[in-house]
Amino acid sequence: MRRYMSVALAVGAVLATAVVPSLGAARSDPLAEFHTQQLAWSPCKQALECAELVLPLDYARPSAERISLVISRKKAAEPARRRGILVLNPGGPGGSGLGMPTFLAGSELAKVYDLIGFDPRGVGGSTALTCRTVPELATVDTRPADSEFPRWAAEAQAAEDACHRSAGGIRPFISTANTARDLDVVRAVLGEEKLNYLGYSYGTYLGAVYGSLFPGGLDRSVLDSAVHPEWVWREQFRAQAVAHRRNVDAWSNWAAQHHDRFKLGATPDAVMGTVESVATALAAKPVGDATRTRFDAAVGVGARYRPLWADLAVAVTQLQSGAPSTAGALMSGAAEDDLISGVFNTVTCEVDWPTDLETYYEDMRVFRDRYPYGFGVMRAAPTTCAFRSFTPPEPAVALKREGYPVGVIVQAEGDTQTQYEGGPAMAERLRHNLVTVRDEGKHGLYGSGNACVDRAVNRYLVDGILPASSSYCPGDPRPDVNQASTPEHVRTYLDGRGLSARS
Repeated sequence: MRRYMSVALAVGAVLATAVVPSLGAARSDPLAEFHTQQLAWSPCKQALECAELVLPLDYARPSAERISLVISRKKAAEPARRRGILVLNPGGPGGSGLGMPTFLAGSELAKVYDLIGFDPRGVGGSTALTCRTVPELATVDTRPADSEFPRWAAEAQAAEDACHRSAGGIRPFISTANTARDLDVVRAVLGEEKLNYLGYSYGTYLGAVYGSLFPGGLDRSVLDSAVHPEWVWREQFRAQAVAHRRNVDAWSNWAAQHHDRFKLGATPDAVMGTVESVATALAAKPVGDATRTRFDAAVGVGARYRPLWADLAVAVTQLQSGAPSTAGALMSGAAEDDLISGVFNTVTCEVDWPTDLETYYEDMRVFRDRYPYGFGVMRAAPTTCAFRSFTPPEPAVALKREGYPVGVIVQAEGDTQTQYEGGPAMAERLRHNLVTVRDEGKHGLYGSGNACVDRAVNRYLVDGILPASSSYCPGDPRPDVNQASTPEHVRTYLDGRGLSARS
């Protein structure tokens, strides 16, 4: 079911040039030759410069196999104010980060930091872990019958088998801990005593792991849309369904308050009754391109983004009358290639998952009924990790903050990728300061147009001024109930913010 799972902010891939590690490193340091290698920078896409590092595949055997890691750089726009490097990660696992310096090129951070992007091990221009795709065995359905559950499991097992056959010998070493070790080599090669860090989504977990392994190498850090430290990884996915439902409940309450405008019901329960009656009707007879599954997905997406609440209400009203609606604009399709990145289905398997399929089937029954919106049942279904074909060489890193400065965590109340609880939990675990974005469904806040968040992060990363231990920023405003609703409005909102129905 990887074809439906979101991976946060994806950015463009960039080419790089090769380098040769120095051979004169001191023998006392097993990583000396990697730390002292000389980089050959060259121009690459998006007005950046790129280079390639050589790294150990297995840090326990640094003299054995090697891999490459591609990094990008945009030098500080104001060299006199430069305060070091800011390493960026967009999330994933498996997101390419080479274009991240361009994404932040107009920010205050670009004035004082060399912005460093990278393709993590296994991704893109670095030594890639690629897996063959498999035929779709399961029917795309937000409310599958019990009889369909084995097909979902069979597809997950087929995907794992295909990755096992095509992953070569690198798969066990594609992990969060090794990616963190790679970042410390990047820091050393760039001649920096410390690095600063900004990570989104899965990148928050990577940043926390880096700080836990290399506290002396980390200065300021911002974790935007944090993974819950106790939910790695199955519970994190299950929580996504809960977050979607919370947004739908908030929307139904709002729609009930505007019953005179939308006529969906005067109470939240009545609104949800209307939504379910539309879903039932669409299951029996689709309206145009609107099927029950697409409708469920549209409800999840529309409820997540507050500026789209009126669009969603109008879409439900239209479908209730049997007319085509704008709901389809709230859900985009996805295309697949013959080869896909195997990083997501490897890193998320670096901890143990249940292997008893009935455990997943029991959850799917509950999630199908309680969380149909936004593909909730998919969050409970077995993934490739239920059939893991490799043994991780080490346990997950215990997260802690001992020896590096207090950081900042930013979390939106309605985030559907990393449920809100992840922010306070990570803040408590690392003793970081928390910025909560109220009534907001976005995933990844800094640089998304939220002036309050941008100011708080800039003051911290540029000037070293921490926000309050717990503070708040407003999210995007709820809509004018009388605004015109068109498919173009939905697409403009999503596209204009670098969002999609699956991000």
